[in-house]
Amino acid sequence: MEPQLQPRTPATDSGNPEQGAFPPGKPERDPSWLWMNNDGLRSGWSAALFVALYYLITPFLDTIAVTIDPQLVENSYSPFQVLIAESIPLLTILAVGLLMAGIEHRHLTDYHLSGTRRMRHFAGGLATGFGALSVLIAALAAGGWIHFGHVALNPAQAFGFGSVWACAFLFVGFFEEGSFRCYLLYTLKRGINFWWALAIVAGLCLLLAASRDPKGSSGVFLIAALGVVPCWLVHRMRTESSGFWQAAWATSTAFGYFHTNNNGENAIGVFAAALIGFAFCVSVRVTGSAWWAIGCHAAWDWAETFFYGTPDSGFVAQRHFLTTSPAGSALWSGGTDGPEGSLLVVPVILLLVLALLVLYGRHALKPFADEAMRRPD
Repeated sequence: MEPQLQPRTPATDSGNPEQGAFPPGKPERDPSWLWMNNDGLRSGWSAALFVALYYLITPFLDTIAVTIDPQLVENSYSPFQVLIAESIPLLTILAVGLLMAGIEHRHLTDYHLSGTRRMRHFAGGLATGFGALSVLIAALAAGGWIHFGHVALNPAQAFGFGSVWACAFLFVGFFEEGSFRCYLLYTLKRGINFWWALAIVAGLCLLLAASRDPKGSSGVFLIAALGVVPCWLVHRMRTESSGFWQAAWATSTAFGYFHTNNNGENAIGVFAAALIGFAFCVSVRVTGSAWWAIGCHAAWDWAETFFYGTPDSGFVAQRHFLTTSPAGSALWSGGTDGPEGSLLVVPVILLLVLALLVLYGRHALKPFADEAMRRPD
């Protein structure tokens, strides 16, 4: 008697993927999960694409600018040349930001540029940035680590050149905050955890360790080390805000790494850049946008470079208002790095964070405290 043939069912037919090549309950995984999730393009790919596009487009715009004005290669740090030079990276991240917003189906303002009281926060940042830098200058003067000279400009010149410098440093504020506290912070926080943050930070440290001419690299190593334990604890708490603080650690370390490209930096100056980068991340957390950080960043640089006439990462500006010179030990005066290279910059930045928490943090950080209270055992 011949055996009875059994009909082939989708669960047993392995010849056709569309007819049950996989057992019940184990559907075929779409390979797009590698780069897509429910939130769209995965945050790691978005951040990598943003950085890659920036470094692809910038040389092209640099070439155009130098062709139009060959004097830009001289790096004279004059107000008009800085204004032109800083417009290039700003235009680049604006173009890249618009492109990424289109890819991710977002609006440009979604990247920490929306929120309430934007202009009020921006004005508050301007005032705080100028005030904080002035406190640092006052501390240097009180200790005898900075000496004031003559006023370099008459009132009309001060107004004219001060306005150009103000525009230039607004460009700096928009570019650096737009890159690190707007796009990268927003993008990384939606998909990062402690291990990815650690990988980013460790990778940056390895790049510096392999560099032939690291400038102030120990400042990056220090901010990287200081973030390990707090970020691990936040990770263990499993709060909804964990991604934000992991992204803050990664982007602040990257911000310090970015400043090692400046020829006049020392280790304290690089650490200060990373630390104030973290302060700006805190400002995003407590104000709801990057507008305070943009204003503070621009005013800090304007006061340092133009108003007080001190070195900024080793650069001494032309057409500055006051004339100052460092004196005594470079550890306290900052030496050729300027006030940002002084050890006194650290307590000033910590006071800046304290001021943020006092002015804006009472209500903004309450959800984070509530999350900590609800964390699982």
